[in-house]
Amino acid sequence: MERLKACIAGLLSSPGLVFAFLLFICVFSLAAAFFAEGFLGLEPCHLCIYQRYPFAFGAVLAAIGLAKRRALPFSAVLLWLSSLNYLTNAGIAFYHTGVERKWWEASELCTLPDFSAKGQTLIENILSTPGGRCDEIPWADPLLGLSMANYNVILCLGLFAMSALAAVLIRRKSREVSDAEAA
Repeated sequence: MERLKACIAGLLSSPGLVFAFLLFICVFSLAAAFFAEGFLGLEPCHLCIYQRYPFAFGAVLAAIGLAKRRALPFSAVLLWLSSLNYLTNAGIAFYHTGVERKWWEASELCTLPDFSAKGQTLIENILSTPGGRCDEIPWADPLLGLSMANYNVILCLGLFAMSALAAVLIRRKSREVSDAEAA
């Protein structure tokens, strides 16, 4: 067990590996969302779209982190930002899960616009309408019955924990390096 802990700590204290992994997960998650929309015909709702932004931001942070991976204190700060980013996305996905499962009502962001609004044509109203409904599950895993929002909660909580732990380990490594240089 100690060897496993040491192995995980070694991997998570390597900024290059952590940022490469985060970049891969962010790009893969966005690609999967666009694939589901474009090729499987699943129409995203507003909350589905909102869950894409943190993955795009996470990809940018990871790319910057890869470029600056030798600057350990900076890497730790980027990982703290990443962890907050993933925690935020987990919150959005959890809210979406609650709307899908009818635990609570959807906010106004998920409702259809008023088609009788003055100053807009019918075409403008239709174009401003979201593709999917937030309170419907467009796809659920046939084995467990989990939706994409459910899986996103799990994924983002895992990325949050990994990023936060990596930030702590890299900050510790940074202090050890600076202490060794001072001695």
